[in-house]
Amino acid sequence: MNKKKLFSGIGAGILSLSLLLTGCGNADKGSSNESSKGNVTIDVFQFKVEFKKQFETVAKKYEQEHKGVKINITTVGGGEDYGAALKSKFASGKEPAIYNIGGPQDVEDWQKKLADLSDTEASKAALKGTLDGVSKDGKILGLPYNQEGYGLIYNKAVFEKAGIDAKSIKSYADLEKAVKTLDSKKKDLGLEAVFALPGKETWVTGLHLSNAFLAPEFDNNVLNAYNAKKVDFKYGDAFKKVLDLQNDYSVQPTVSLDYSKQVEELFSLQKVALIQQGNWVYGSIEGIDKEFAQKGIGILPIPVEGYKEDAIPVGIPMYWGVNSNKDKATVTEAKKFLDWLYTSDEGKEAVINDFKFIPAYDGFDASKISDPLSKEIYQYAQDGKTIGWTFMGYPTGWGQNELGVQIQKYLSKEAKWEDVVKTTQAAWEKSRNK
Repeated sequence: MNKKKLFSGIGAGILSLSLLLTGCGNADKGSSNESSKGNVTIDVFQFKVEFKKQFETVAKKYEQEHKGVKINITTVGGGEDYGAALKSKFASGKEPAIYNIGGPQDVEDWQKKLADLSDTEASKAALKGTLDGVSKDGKILGLPYNQEGYGLIYNKAVFEKAGIDAKSIKSYADLEKAVKTLDSKKKDLGLEAVFALPGKETWVTGLHLSNAFLAPEFDNNVLNAYNAKKVDFKYGDAFKKVLDLQNDYSVQPTVSLDYSKQVEELFSLQKVALIQQGNWVYGSIEGIDKEFAQKGIGILPIPVEGYKEDAIPVGIPMYWGVNSNKDKATVTEAKKFLDWLYTSDEGKEAVINDFKFIPAYDGFDASKISDPLSKEIYQYAQDGKTIGWTFMGYPTGWGQNELGVQIQKYLSKEAKWEDVVKTTQAAWEKSRNK
């Protein structure tokens, strides 16, 4: 199998959390990061809460094997706004050596504080297409975390007890029928509701859900989204249907339901049958119910009527950037750490087995992917049933602060769907035509 082709063509996309940046003031050059003894401290400021402990453990192992290097990791994510936190971190003067950026919009916002990573071994091993959104003027300004996919994660036992064949769900009509069946039997199935829609999390709706319906009009290309002067909502009706289905059959009120309650309290404790999330939730579910995580969950497509109804969005959730403001020794050691993580045998073992990542680099043994969600996503990609990640091509802050907020108003019945579309279209055009 040619792993180079695994996710080629999806473009560079990214998860979560739109960086609300219009530029940051220059901080000190960080010379304090290199002591008089020649030791180097690498401060990492990263967003992925799901692998926080595992990442810290691997960093300690790296320190033991690389004397003179100290790695401090700060994690901000989940229900917190990473973009705002990162902006504050830089404004405070305590600039990290390694931090996270998204696609082309974030590259534009942060380019004065991003080192060229073209000379890293990791950049040479990155899968085809994964660096497109973080390359500018002949420089590579970010290295991919991993590959992720998301859809509707479901409880296999509940579906089976309800008499639903999950593999037969390949369209919106199929999904709607299954949801109504589950709802009619929810008391017998021990469910509070069919769905848990975390309307409080604007990244779930304004970034992830929207991407499934907006990416097709940008030909699944993050650069097309980044260069677009307007957004048409070509598949807006299909978008509304899936949003309404989740909301109408969800634990209420959805606007005060957050990520933690959705994943850990409701789904992991099997109080709901379906949640819109991705393979990154596996560790949280496993931490609560290992057997359920390993044998009891699967992933269904997000159906986009009129386009693809049997596909899931797959892409790069975030990139590692290295702070060009740091002294040469710190920049060099930061690059070495990232190279070690993705190209050394020990690092690759941790990426697959400890982090539970789907690698975004060549040289990994994909057969070692262990968790069921990642395996299914890998298979979707092999079958060509994917939608690209383009939401980091949205204007800065648009996905969460404009669309996500308007969707909250819609869920609260404070706005009609037509208002959501018109308001956010105007915000997109205003941002792109300054």
